[in-house]
Amino acid sequence: MGIETITRAEPRELAALDLPRVRDDFPILFQKVHGKPLVYLDNAATSQKPRAVLEALQHFYTADCSNIHRGVHLLSERATAAYEAAREKVREFINAGESREIVFVRGTTEAINLVAYTFGRQQLQPGDEILITAMEHHSNIVPWQILCETGAKLRVAPINDAGELLLDDFEKLLTGRVKLVCVAHVSNALGTVNPVRQIIRMSHSRGIPVLVDGAQAAPHMKVDVRDLDCDFYAFSGHKVYGPTGIGALYGKAALLEAMPPFHGGGDMIRSVTFEKTLYNSIPYKFEGGTPHIAGAIGLGAAIDYVSRIGMDRIAAHEHDLLTYGTQVLARISGLRLIGTARQKAGVISFILEGIHPHDAGTILDQEGIAVRTGHHCAQPVMERFSIPATTRASFALYNTREEIDALAAGIEKVKGIFA
Repeated sequence: MGIETITRAEPRELAALDLPRVRDDFPILFQKVHGKPLVYLDNAATSQKPRAVLEALQHFYTADCSNIHRGVHLLSERATAAYEAAREKVREFINAGESREIVFVRGTTEAINLVAYTFGRQQLQPGDEILITAMEHHSNIVPWQILCETGAKLRVAPINDAGELLLDDFEKLLTGRVKLVCVAHVSNALGTVNPVRQIIRMSHSRGIPVLVDGAQAAPHMKVDVRDLDCDFYAFSGHKVYGPTGIGALYGKAALLEAMPPFHGGGDMIRSVTFEKTLYNSIPYKFEGGTPHIAGAIGLGAAIDYVSRIGMDRIAAHEHDLLTYGTQVLARISGLRLIGTARQKAGVISFILEGIHPHDAGTILDQEGIAVRTGHHCAQPVMERFSIPATTRASFALYNTREEIDALAAGIEKVKGIFA
């Protein structure tokens, strides 16, 4: 089907992952579900956590647990140092220019909402337009719909039957009324890798800023925000083998400095009187209240972990799984792949003739196979393909070809039950 990832490495360039050793880093994988070995293929929803992350969390709570930026005692100083070191690790991970361009948030959803409620409300006037694509996650649709209640309009660029963005149509929608472009780097429902560099270049040539939803890209490929030249980039920690409830928003410093605060409270202030409040500098202006300190430290540990392995090696391994999985599943009679873009990440969505995805997922679970079923918070994608839902298998660095074979065998069992 001509499927490939946006970045590929020839086998001679990169040593293959030592899969037994990698898998040994993830304790959760060595359990049985309904008496069967766990085959975890729901990584687009959340990834599992290596020991390095679990140990970082335990160390914080057992040795350094304290609030940050406020205390002069040793625990607070250690916690603050670890928290800010994690911010620097995020900066390096996505190659931002400065640590102050990294705002810690709860995840991609909060990051997008932050931009909508600050930059969006500040910049958009009635009649202005926001341009997204037809493959967006609800988190990159709903905040803009709420913003459009003030009089702006939401425009949607279409996709083709393979799940690829129609760039010519996208460009036609880049009119003078568009004040913001918001696009997924990788579709969570289809695996499509969007040509974000080209999208950003086209948008910037018209003076339009771009937000990139990187939730499904950051765990699977190298991200360089300065090379992309995006204005905002958001991703979630729990998909990059880190804790839940933590993520990061990258924003160009000049934009962040001009944006109003998102939350009011402690630590986002410079001084407070009953007459006037002066706000803190970036990024702290957007981090009101006690943050998820342990989450940030855990995210830093996760970034250290994947960086030691190498994002190119991870991408090459997942490309192999995608290619192999596509070939294996495409041979199953009655199975239809949803999302066959030429540029894909490690996501395979499918439907089985005459079998609802929820039924398929329930039976696969009895075989120890964890997949995701439903609309994947992308109902407009399902509507585009005239289906209610799909079954989705999504890969991570610890998955194996043998697990794909187990998935295929499980699908055949599903078919047998409904025969």
